[in-house]
Amino acid sequence: MAPLLLLDPAPVFADTECQVNDPQTGVCLVWVEVPGTPGTPGEEGDDAPVETSGGESCVWDGTALGITQPPPGPVPCSSDAGYWSNGLNCYIQLATPVPPAGDPAWQGHEPGDGAVYHCYQPQTGILVYLWSQDPPPDSGTTPTPGEVARLAIEDMQLKAINIGLAPEPGPASVGLVGMPVWMWAAGPDDHTFGPITASASAGGITITATARVHRVTWDMGDGTEVVCRNAGTPYKPEYGKQESPTCGHVYATSSSREQDGKFTVTASSDWVVEWTGAGQSGVIRLNGLRRSVAIAVGEAQVLVQ
Repeated sequence: MAPLLLLDPAPVFADTECQVNDPQTGVCLVWVEVPGTPGTPGEEGDDAPVETSGGESCVWDGTALGITQPPPGPVPCSSDAGYWSNGLNCYIQLATPVPPAGDPAWQGHEPGDGAVYHCYQPQTGILVYLWSQDPPPDSGTTPTPGEVARLAIEDMQLKAINIGLAPEPGPASVGLVGMPVWMWAAGPDDHTFGPITASASAGGITITATARVHRVTWDMGDGTEVVCRNAGTPYKPEYGKQESPTCGHVYATSSSREQDGKFTVTASSDWVVEWTGAGQSGVIRLNGLRRSVAIAVGEAQVLVQ
């Protein structure tokens, strides 16, 4: 199959959804959440998992203490027993009355040097005295599991897909109106297509997140968007003039009236991140990773003159 496409170097860009985007790697550091939609008449609905809340920041987890019941899960951040501390797995409250000087609760310290707190664990009914120089952290002011999941996402270093188009681009190549174009994610890996898994910890909780591309939306530059729910099929010469079985397009008009006489093709990745931890689970929807190329498409009768 003769080369039909003229490609410029592939710039990577992002709109306000992705304000920090490396022009070489397509790395995006600013995300936007995309809730699921039911679709409109004549269009396929969004079948990705629905965006969830960020979860609760105050969590009971007795597994490190060998306590399996009750299982890990969210708890109220405050109660009559005080405020909740994830790190200590108990409600914290200043001890009243204050233990006298020399009491073992002071752990060798004198009154006025730090303070003695009650540490109450309603899951086990245990109440202990705790000395601390500073008030133990209040987990009601710490990140939610969803926010911790975003820390894991940052470690994933997600990138825009590398665009694959067929016919293979070459010098002075021009696409033809009515001829099939194949689109695919070239060399998809953990960072450009997933799945990729990472963990992060903050505020006394640990979250594990797994990200994968749910779909790629191809803006073909002619007013058409092609939604591909896979990485696409790389073109091989033996396929001839067949249309792509998974992700393709056919131009009905030439690009002669476009700026620079070319269509700008943009591939936008829609990621789904599923996270678990702290006895909770949730879903984050992300987009903003985009890469583009410019292609020229001409009329066959003009090219043969």
